[in-house]
Amino acid sequence: MSGRRAPLALLAIGVVTAATLTAVASSGHLPAASAATTTFTPSADTHVDNSTTGTNYGTSGQLGVDGSPTKRTFLKFTVSGVSGTVGSATLRLHTDDVSGASSPAGGTVRAMTDTTWSETGVTWNNQPAVDGATLDALGSVARNAWYEVDVTAHVRANGTFSFAVTSTSTDGADYDSRETGATAPQLVITTGGTTTTTTPPPSGDPVLVGAGDIANSGSGDSATAALLDSIPGTVFTTGDNVYDSGTASEFASYYDPTWGRHKARTRPSPGNHDYNTSGATGYYNYFGAQAGPSGRGYYSYDLGNWHIVSLNSNISTSAGSAQEQWLRADLAATTKPCTAAYWHHPLFTSGANHSPSTATRPLFQALYDHNADVVLFGHNHQYERFAPQNPNGGLDTARGIRTFVAGMGGASHYGFGTIRPNSEVRNSTAYGVLKLTLHSTSFDWQFVPVAGQTFTDSGTTACH
Repeated sequence: MSGRRAPLALLAIGVVTAATLTAVASSGHLPAASAATTTFTPSADTHVDNSTTGTNYGTSGQLGVDGSPTKRTFLKFTVSGVSGTVGSATLRLHTDDVSGASSPAGGTVRAMTDTTWSETGVTWNNQPAVDGATLDALGSVARNAWYEVDVTAHVRANGTFSFAVTSTSTDGADYDSRETGATAPQLVITTGGTTTTTTPPPSGDPVLVGAGDIANSGSGDSATAALLDSIPGTVFTTGDNVYDSGTASEFASYYDPTWGRHKARTRPSPGNHDYNTSGATGYYNYFGAQAGPSGRGYYSYDLGNWHIVSLNSNISTSAGSAQEQWLRADLAATTKPCTAAYWHHPLFTSGANHSPSTATRPLFQALYDHNADVVLFGHNHQYERFAPQNPNGGLDTARGIRTFVAGMGGASHYGFGTIRPNSEVRNSTAYGVLKLTLHSTSFDWQFVPVAGQTFTDSGTTACH
């Protein structure tokens, strides 16, 4: 999960305004019209406390979330008057301005099927069941600040929706209830596009963290998943999410117990092993809407000042292909000053097992033409960093795109062969994740090794 102070302008109930979010037509070929944003406050909210099992807190100005004593928060929103496709739904919560409101773990947000509960009637003894899917989780929260959770998977149209916020932390959080007015919870619905926005962690700038070539019957994926447990932000994958064949059972057995616990904040891309199952149906069924429009495998979203594009190197990437045309339209439509992209097959790599995938050059060319800043690959099970290059692999310190092979997610390592021009750093022994901190006009990179391994790499590059 990632959170930050929300814009203070979003305070009206049900007010629709033009938004400058990137939107892409469902056909994937042309940019859509500007999205519309509607903001709702709860029709009901309360919390329950197992130390006072018969007490109702429906009129309280505070919503408690805690592990000891156990406190659970319930929120209900009535969404109406929304037309068009729901591109994103964001739950915004504001921490109370008291010293005890902060917490190292802000709570887990889950969907609920019960929408009949009453704000003034709920107690611990008669609370509604928390029976829906986990939508997202809040990391550390500070007092008197806004935080955001992506709940798009639960809110897809007009209707009434319930949410629960729970925590196992003994140092719980306190949020403002609807009784507080301006800092009441908010549900923000964006329609008219497929791009979603994920917001920065409470520490400030957004983080994009991940790897590719991840989950199998070994232990590497468990070790890299443990790194993600303590790194907030949006998780990317550079393909080959599960081995060997991308089946539903492999996702359930290998990926879900490890990286799957971060599924709610993951924005994946597919690899060739995911496509060993016809149509990559195991991949698309597992990730659902988070993998972009069904079966297509390419989509975009925004993080702070950055536009992020996840692409599919397992289908046509040629100039004039549907994906390449979509990419050019998507890049032309964004207003963000910095751009990152990721896909599986690397255009630049020194790996011995897989040679450079020249078929992906048209995607890189489109990114270069639109002044993109960084591209991430997988496929070769290793880590490699390249200096900024043009699409033909020439060093280009003015407009070149810095690239990384981030294939160290858990599958057994590959060796290096011929070292390609402009390769700056390589490692084929450490498992880890690549962490990008996305500043407003630059990014920091850091290779974070798993416990017991020592290789690291870090640096900073300015946006074009």
